[in-house]
Amino acid sequence: MIDVGDVCLKVAGRDSGNLCVVLERVDDNYVLITGPKNLTGVRKRKCNISHLEPVGVRLKISKTSSEEEVAEALKKSGVLEKFGKK
Repeated sequence: MIDVGDVCLKVAGRDSGNLCVVLERVDDNYVLITGPKNLTGVRKRKCNISHLEPVGVRLKISKTSSEEEVAEALKKSGVLEKFGKK
């Protein structure tokens, strides 16, 4: 089950192969995600859950977190280095 703060890999769509963070569950099939764009190239958007693969890391963020807060949490977690991103 995908929840707020989960770091995922996009496996379909134009952003496939990029990491993203789940900000909010919209319904049973969709979530709101962000990269943020300046770090991973994924802009804030609604995404089908079937297009995401969780990587096993959950950030301590809320659904009202700003792009800057998400970026800082991603940098602190070390996930970007683990997956060879910047």
